[in-house]
Amino acid sequence: MKFSKLIRRFVRNEEGAVTVDWVVLTAAIVGLATAIILLVQGGASDLASDISSALAGITVST
Repeated sequence: MKFSKLIRRFVRNEEGAVTVDWVVLTAAIVGLATAIILLVQGGASDLASDISSALAGITVST
């Protein structure tokens, strides 16, 4: 088989292209999830602290 024919076959071969698409898509989703977690983390921590303070101030009568 000639070298040029081998190169043409290699260039036309699309096997594995779907895998690359899935890897890129998965990396984008993981990146977005990480960014969202970092943005929400501070607010959630503050809210949890406020709830803890409010519950600590409540007295239960028996």
